[in-house]
Parts: sequence; C-alpha cells; structure tokens
Amino acid sequence: MTITEKVADKKIRLELYRKKEADILTGGVKAYGIGGRNLQRYDAALSEVRAAIKELEAEIDGLEAMARNGGYARKAIGVIPRDL
Repeated sequence: MTITEKVADKKIRLELYRKKEADILTGGVKAYGIGGRNLQRYDAALSEVRAAIKELEAEIDGLEAMARNGGYARKAIGVIPRDL
C-alpha cells in the first residue's frame, strides 16, 4: 500500500469518526432499558471518538509529510559547533 493510499484510507476513517461524533452530539445515541435489560446504540464514548479523531489527524499529517519529503516524516539536520 502506497503512502497516498494510506492517506486516502485514513481520511475515509476520519470522516466516519467525525460523523459518529456528530451523531453522539446531536443525540444519536439511544439507550433503552426494560426491566433488567439495557440496549445502547453506540458503545464508544465521546472521549474515545475524539481521541481517535486526534490520532487519525496526527497520522494523516505524518503520512502527508512523508509524501512531501520523499518517504521521510521529517528531515533532520545535524549541526556541530566548532571553536575557531
């Protein structure tokens, strides 16, 4: 899988997480209780969804940096101080 394919895949997942976050915030989570039985539409908490969104955004940024820099996430330059 190439870097651009990975970025595209992660962007799709990011959009799904954003939709799920919007569903949770707009009351899309339904919980029902009858007797001793409980049913909840979403298992994930809002904090888990937001953490996944942040993680995916960081991964996408890293992969896009790799694509720009020819396969390396960051370019490092070493500086050696010398007395003259």
